[in-house]
Amino acid sequence: MCLLQFRRDYRPVHQAAQAGVRESVDNPRKVTDINVSGTVNLLEASKKADVDRVILASSSSVYGKPHSLPYEEAHPTEPVSPYGVTKLTQEHMARVYTELHGLSTVCLRYFTVYGPRMRPNMAISNFVSRCLNGEPPVIYGDGQQTRDFTYVADVVDANRTLLESDAADGDVLNIGSSDNISIQELAETVRDQLAPELEIEYESAREADAEHTHASVEKAGELIGYEPSRTIAEGVGEFIEWYQANRKWYEPLVRSS
Repeated sequence: MCLLQFRRDYRPVHQAAQAGVRESVDNPRKVTDINVSGTVNLLEASKKADVDRVILASSSSVYGKPHSLPYEEAHPTEPVSPYGVTKLTQEHMARVYTELHGLSTVCLRYFTVYGPRMRPNMAISNFVSRCLNGEPPVIYGDGQQTRDFTYVADVVDANRTLLESDAADGDVLNIGSSDNISIQELAETVRDQLAPELEIEYESAREADAEHTHASVEKAGELIGYEPSRTIAEGVGEFIEWYQANRKWYEPLVRSS
């Protein structure tokens, strides 16, 4: 059991989780124990210390199947994976601690964060790795799925702003790029930069993956001045440069994931 101790002037930023839709399908109990119980541990410690504010990382996975796009924060939340359920439960826990105990909380719904040091088992990192090694990029499904990818620097900026601002206390905010791209186009973008001679390959779609994600960031812009700094194409180009510069230590993580 993890014991957490905070001071009054702390503003905890809760980024820890067992991430991954596929992991949650294979091992829902593990994902629930980490994501839900871990969040309760942090909220309890924060309540006891009477901290100013807790910032929690949520996910676009809470939305599930789109009724309309882009997702606004008021869109119905109908997650299609155990992972999405745990992140939505985390949000409700934060809301309850705010209402019952007066603990200020903000939940940020991230849309597929990428960039330097990103999780190695993501589509972008796998596309880059395969192309650099002369292997065709592999798409699961027909490639028409779309994603709103968020550059990691924008996530950092949102969290830093909330360390000082109370403008979103008790609320949830989308943190995305307001841009989206099909997985087909993403694979082609990486392939064309690194190995244009390769043909893209396709395998069966994976269960519980969302078909489309697209963020409305209007609310985050109004409350905390959030503004995406890069288009997806620009961010992917920067990630490719970083990957190549850090290939020696990072690629083994990608290849084994």
